[in-house]
Formats: sequence, C-alpha cells, structure tokens
Amino acid sequence: MLFSRPLQALSVALSLIAGSQARVVSNDDLGVQLLNARQQDIVTWDDHSLFVNGERLMVLSGEIHPFRMPVQALWLDVLQKVKASGYSAVSIYINWHLLEAKRGEFRANGIFSLEPFFEAAQKAGLYIIARPGPYINAEVSGGGFPGWLTRVPGALRTNTDEFIEATDLYTSEIGSIIEAAQITNGGPVLLFQLENEYQHAMPGYPMPEYEYWQSVTDQYRNASIVVPYINNEAHMYGWITAHTPASVDIYGFDGYPLGFDCENPSMWPDNGLPTDWLAVNNELAPDTPLTIPESKFQGGGFQHWGQAGFENCALLLNMEFERVLYKNNYAAGATIFNIYMVFGGTNWGNLGHADGFTSYDYGAQITEERQLWREKYSEVKLQANFFHVSPAYLEADRFNASLEYTNNDAITVTPATTDTTKFYISRHTEYDTTSAVPYKLRVSTVNHGDIEIPQLGGDLILTRRDSKIHVSDYPVGDEHLIYSSAEVFTWKKYDDKTVLVLYGGPNEHHEIAVEGRSGNDKRQEGFEVEGENVTVEQAADGDYTIISWDISDDVEDRKVVRVNGNFYIYMLNRNEAYNFWVPPTGSGSDFGTSDIILKAGYLIRTAQREGQIINLVGDVNATTPIEIIGGAPDGLESLTFNGEPLEFEQNALGVVTATVDFVAPEISLPCFSQMEWKKVDSLPEISADYDDSDWVDANFEVSPNDAFPPTTYVSLYASDYGFHAGSVLFRGHFTANGEETTFNLTTQGGRAFGASVWLGSTFVGSWVGESQSHFASVLLELPELEAGEDYVFTIVMDHMGLNGNYVIGEDNLKTPRGILEYDLAGHEASDIRWKITGNLGGEDYADLIRGPLNEGGMFAERQGFHQPSPPSSDWETGRPTEGVSEPGITFYTASFDLDLPRGYDIPLAIRFDRDVSAGAFRVQLFVNGYQYGKFIPHIGPQARFPIPEGILNHHGQNTIGLTIWALEEGGAKLNGMGWDVSMATMTGFGEIELAPAPEWEEREGAY
Repeated sequence: MLFSRPLQALSVALSLIAGSQARVVSNDDLGVQLLNARQQDIVTWDDHSLFVNGERLMVLSGEIHPFRMPVQALWLDVLQKVKASGYSAVSIYINWHLLEAKRGEFRANGIFSLEPFFEAAQKAGLYIIARPGPYINAEVSGGGFPGWLTRVPGALRTNTDEFIEATDLYTSEIGSIIEAAQITNGGPVLLFQLENEYQHAMPGYPMPEYEYWQSVTDQYRNASIVVPYINNEAHMYGWITAHTPASVDIYGFDGYPLGFDCENPSMWPDNGLPTDWLAVNNELAPDTPLTIPESKFQGGGFQHWGQAGFENCALLLNMEFERVLYKNNYAAGATIFNIYMVFGGTNWGNLGHADGFTSYDYGAQITEERQLWREKYSEVKLQANFFHVSPAYLEADRFNASLEYTNNDAITVTPATTDTTKFYISRHTEYDTTSAVPYKLRVSTVNHGDIEIPQLGGDLILTRRDSKIHVSDYPVGDEHLIYSSAEVFTWKKYDDKTVLVLYGGPNEHHEIAVEGRSGNDKRQEGFEVEGENVTVEQAADGDYTIISWDISDDVEDRKVVRVNGNFYIYMLNRNEAYNFWVPPTGSGSDFGTSDIILKAGYLIRTAQREGQIINLVGDVNATTPIEIIGGAPDGLESLTFNGEPLEFEQNALGVVTATVDFVAPEISLPCFSQMEWKKVDSLPEISADYDDSDWVDANFEVSPNDAFPPTTYVSLYASDYGFHAGSVLFRGHFTANGEETTFNLTTQGGRAFGASVWLGSTFVGSWVGESQSHFASVLLELPELEAGEDYVFTIVMDHMGLNGNYVIGEDNLKTPRGILEYDLAGHEASDIRWKITGNLGGEDYADLIRGPLNEGGMFAERQGFHQPSPPSSDWETGRPTEGVSEPGITFYTASFDLDLPRGYDIPLAIRFDRDVSAGAFRVQLFVNGYQYGKFIPHIGPQARFPIPEGILNHHGQNTIGLTIWALEEGGAKLNGMGWDVSMATMTGFGEIELAPAPEWEEREGAY
C-alpha cells in the first residue's frame, strides 16, 4: 500500500523514466515467455479475464490482513461477510517481520499460522490472492521488513547478495506454505503477487533492477508457486513491461484517485478520475486482463496521528465514491479488481507503521469491529452480484468514453460490447458534480436497431456523484431485455418462473423493454403484481413490452410486474435493494452462490435448500421481515433462521414471508472505577539503587546500519541492539566534574513519539510529542552536580515503529530509532557509558504466543506484568483515574469477569477521556496480555479502542493492564475510562474460540 511521499516519488519516477527514454512496449515486442504457461492449466487468462477450469471469472476481491486480527476464530466471520457481499476473492499481505523476527528462526504457528485462514477462506467460498512480499508496505512497521534488516549491509530491495540471502529463508518457508494452498493442490490460492509497488526511485538512488525482480521470481518458482504471477505498480508507469523481458504473467497497477483528505470528506479533488487507463493498459499489457491488484481505488484511507480519524475516511470514500470510481474501472475493463481494504482491523501489539495509530479501521466496508458500513458495504453488494449474472461483461470489448450516446454533454458514456450484449457505463462528465442531470441514452440492439430511451417520455436522471451501468440485448435466462436503464442486481431462472431484480436511486425515472415470447400474451391480466404508477405499452411493432416508472423517496415503494407469463420483474428503490441478498450456500468450497433471492435486513451469511426445507444463517439488529422472492420450493415445509424454526406464509406466486424477532441483549458490564486496581512503579530505573548490569551495553563504535552512520561515539540506535518496537530505555553513566549545566539531547522515535529524561531520580524534562515530528531536540537544564560523584541519565523513548522502505535504494527502513545526538556541558561524548534495553530478549522475544512486537521496554512489560494473573497481591492499591503527582511511569492492573448473553455479537471498546489539563501523558492498553491500544490524548485522534471477542473473554475472567507515562512536572491524571458498546446483533456465527492468552509466569532473566 502506497505510503511514502507519493507525489514527490511520482514526479521523480516520471522524470527518471523520461530521462532514460523508456518507451511503452508490449509483451510481443519483447518476446515474453509467460512465467507459468507451461506449469499448470487450471488458471489461465486472455486479454479480457481470468479463467478457472475453462470458465471465465470476475475476480472482485477485498483486502484483508490476517495478522491484523489475532483471533483466528473471527477470520471466518469476516470472510463470510465478504462472501455475502458478492466478492469472489480476498487478497492478503503476509508480514515477514512477524514470522522471522530473529534471522534464521521462522515461526508461522499459533496466531500467526496461515493454514487456518486458507481453510476459512475455502469454507466461505473465496479465492485468495497471496501477496507475501518480501516487502509489503501496508502501513506496518518496516513495511513488513524485520528489524534485523537494518543491520544487513547494502541497499534493500536490490539484488545485492546480502539482501537476497537475507530473504532466502522467508521466501522458501512462506513459499512452501502458499504452495500447499494453491488451487492446483485443491486450495484457494488463485493468484500470486511478486514484491509490491516496485518501481519508485529518487535522485541519487538506483533505478529498479530487473535482476532483483528476477531473483525474487526465482525464489518463489523454486518454492513451486505455479499459479499466475502478477505485479502491482503504484502508478501506471509500465516499468515492469518496459524494462524486463519476463517479469510477470499479468501486469497490474493501483492508484489513489481521491487521496486521503479525510479532514474534508465532502471535497473531491479536480481531475481525480483517471480516464486513460484503457488506452494505456492496451499499450502496456494488450494480452492480459486489466488488473488492479491493490485498488486504493479505494476501500477507504489511512490516517496519521493527529488527523480526523477513520469515520471521516468512510465519509470521503463512501458509496458515491464506489459508484463513480469503481464503475469507471469497470468501464476501462477491469476484471481483476482488488479493493484495499474491505476490512482493516487493528494495529495491535505495535505492528503498525511509524505514522499511524492503533486502529486500522481504514473507513472500510467492514469496520474494525466487524460491523457493516451499510451503504458502503451494500453498494458493493449490488455491483458484485451484477457480475455474477452478467458473464458477457467478461467478454466485452471496451471503447473510449464518448459523448455521442447521450443528448447531454454533461453525461459521458463508455460502451462495452459483445456481438450481442452491450453495457453502457454512464457518469457525469464532471465526475465530482453534485447536480442532478437529465439525459437520454442511445442504445444499440440486434433486432430493433438504435433506440433512444426513455421512449415513453421523460428523462433519465443521473443524480449527484453517480454512475450507472445500463444494458441492451441482455439475457435473463430464456428472457431477453432489449434494454434497461435501471441497473441489474441479480436474476435467477427457476423451473416455474424467472425473477429479475432491478434498482435505481430515489427520484429517478427508468424504463425497460422486454422481448415478447411466442405462445405468451404480450400483456396478460395481473401485469402489475405489486405497486402503482407503472406505465406499460407495446412497442410500435408489437414485438416487445415497454415498462416505465418513477422511483420515489419512499424506500418501500417498489414495483413488481409480470410479463411473458412467468417472468417477474422487481423494480426497487436502491435503498431497499440494499436489504436484498443472494447468499452463498454455506456448503464449503463452493465458490458460487445459492439459487435463493431474499430480502432480509442486516446480514445473511448462507442459505441452504434441502428438499422442502430452507435453512438461513445470518445476523439481525432489529426485528426483521424475511421475504424469499425466488428459490423456495412450492409447498415449503420448513424455514429456519440460525437453526430456529420460523412461522411463514407462502403465497400463490411461491413468495415466502416470515419474521425474525430481535430481542435486545441485556448487557451488564463491570465499572472500571469499581474494580480493585493494583499498581506498581514501572520506572524503577530512576531509583538510586537500581542495577542495570543485565542491560545491553551500547558499545558499537561502528554501527551495522550502513545507511545512517551515527554521529555519536557509539551507536545508540535501538535496532543495532535488537530492539524494534514499543519503547526503548537508555541509561547513561558518567562522573560529574561540576561543570554540567545543560544536557542537549536529540532523539528519534517516529511521528508523535515522546521522550522523558531523568538525572538520577530528578526529572529534567520531556519531549511530549507532536503529530508531525519524527525527531526532537531538547535543551535540558541540570541541577548542580557534585564533582567526582557518579550519576546516571535515564531516558525513556516511545518507539512508534520502523519506517517503510517504499522508495528503492532510499533504505528508509534503516532510519534509526534512538539517540541521534547528545551534548553534556563540560564533557566529551565518550565520558558517558551507555546501556540500552527494550522488550525482554530483543529478537529473542519472551512471548512466543503474542509475537515479537507486542511488548516494549518498560519495566512492567519486561517482567510480563501485563499478562493475566500478575503477582499483584502485594502491590499498592490505586486506580488509574486517581492520577500521579510527578512524572514517571505507573503500571495498573485489574481483573474482572464478563458474562454476556450468548448468541449475540456484542462489540466492546474501551474509551478514554482526552482531558490533559492535569498534564500530558501516554497510555498503553493491554487486555489479557495483548497490547490493544496506544493512547496519546494531546495528539489524538484515537481515544476509543475496540477489543474483539476472543481477546476479551465474554464469558469468563479478564485482565486489563495500563501503563501510564506522565510526561510533565506535576504528573498527570487519566480523567476517565469506560466501556463503549457498539450495535449488538443476534448472530448465527456461533461461539468464538479464545486467542491463546497464557498467564504470567516469572521470567528467567527479567530485569
């Protein structure tokens, strides 16, 4: 995922390509031998689409990162929600840092094992696009690179022996895991992406290297990855095509049309709609499908510290954006299309990048708490289900956008056509307009020539920020739509009838024409099955029926008509269509959908028909009417919802109606202020008798970090000594000479970091942090020291994560965390002897269950006190809301029981008060040992931290832990904390198996 300086990198890369006189060339020009054409024939492709076992497939995919949800039992929950929306695949990044945190020790087990995710995807009926890197970016610490790479000499992401050797174990091991899950071995892995966004260069750095790309290709080919290889250029430069003779099977790219101005969610930038992708792709990759493997096209947006928050991103990248921008991609011919993100998750356990906070909600269609953003989620559901019943889209030839299909220059139409079926993707010529524009559309038909619609009067209407896919010569089973201005949601042909579901927006006018069928009356009695104000006329030649209607603001004002005897057409308000589902069967390894069409409210996970019985599984958030309009057998005998029988009625048309009663759960939560809290000093390092002999000696006179040579006499870079996350502490020993008046200190911890300094037990100052600051210099005044006496500086620094390494050759990963400069008045730098610590063991991390990044260097973390059942019986009693009177770090812990009603999904979050009037502070939140929040109230934006069930035990005991770091004289006070309960749903998902949460045990070697 693109992050590092996109605009600057874009301009530089373009100038570099222009300077080298690179030209756009095709695979044919280079005589390309496709990588995998000789290795398997299950997944193939042509210039239009992918094939699976000879059948065309629309790859509509959503991005999910398994590592951002450590409760493996919830993977299926999210995947079922993705599948229910109509997606055919999910794309996953794999985080190298979490799997090989110590060089040579690969661990993909426990919560980091991938096989359960592959199994869950297959059970949900979803293919997988695997994207293991080595580099992923993804707004994770180091872009997925392990911290020890900071010590590998030479430029990263280049073909140096040192870097390739560093990747060998990871690519071999992860390649083996993916190989076993390929579709060729009966698994769900359909496509494989090499590296990620590999093409950017900056002045003074090398251009991307074909040799490196080939080395990574060879690594994965040696691991027997045989499904098609794709790439993902961050911009459509064609570097892969222009500069490499045999790089990928299918060329892909991504883009950010609206960017990330979530502070202004109603503002769309001028010229934000790319209109040249079809032509450029035809030059770059004429023999492969138009592929957007990481569409920051865009499921949401990321946010930095201090910005508006993800709710605003969901408003910026909303359903209007999906309608306009996604359909523009379809107009260009995208048939492999991955939306980043469909579910963002959480940067738990310090896994996030240096610029982002704990939440990675992303404003995605499925929120961090696994709830559905109704209109965002449902808009994609409408689009995805259209592709399930419109196979001609995958064969259609694309043409350039044009004004010639309408009578209004304010509307632009892109045609996509086969020999028969035609699609007309219409949009506002000014893509961001908020005006409603009337127009007429000219469609071409096989049997009736060109027709301007509507024929019966009035205009079509394209409302604000909208786009539509009109059709002509569109087959619906044995029926034939001559044209439809209303959009198709789905259709099914049954033994006794055919059902078509159309929709349009409020206050729109629509018209369809249905070809007559011999042996049927053109218009029989009972034409209007439901609704009013439908105009029906026969065409002048009498061969087809024209149906015209208006859509009101009333969501329930739907029309249902019957033509040709048994062809039922449902004409819905788009907001009602959002409540309709074409659910998967739920039978496992079934990549299609059921034959059932129903209206059912919040979520239908699966629908199975077994003879005269229909079993529905889903979630409801209110008493919900059920209406099965297609797929129920005549004489239905039983209808169940989540295993419980429903009373139902079935009318003469076979439509089944029932009601699922919702009973709100009784939720009782313990009050944090009433819990028995215990506290312990988590900064014993400033006490006079503290012994740091077990700390690591910071004594590297030459840093292994060759990209940023230190200016201090020994390296004080945390990663040089194996500490890569959470927090880092330094102890500087010196003997006073009486001339010490000031201490000038420069530290670097990443955006929004903080640092505090003590001399002995005396606080001398802090850098409290700013949202934009990656490093800071502070000039600290010192008390008078006694010559000849020994003193110690103790420095605590927040480590916000390692930088990504997006720009090739820049080696931004190696940007150090630690002390960059220091000057003690009256002393040489070498007068200070330094010690350093971070998480216990560094790369030999103590907690193999929760992984290498979950803990930092604070005393309570090194001791493991944040885990369940710490040895707190002898600790002092004290609540985190009582405050402290001086700067320092205090660890608080409490245990509590939950007994929430079963059968409900009840999302819980902990919300903190952002008041810092009593002094600035920083908080870490631990739940059952998992770090699930880094709270910096004076920077923000996040003050609410969702904790998923599975981390929280909803039916048993839990332990909460807080480190509160007071940064200023006078101390600080956490003014309040409480539970925040989101929408509860009655769910058919089932019980949640807890993530492993081992209790505290005394740690060998803890100091």
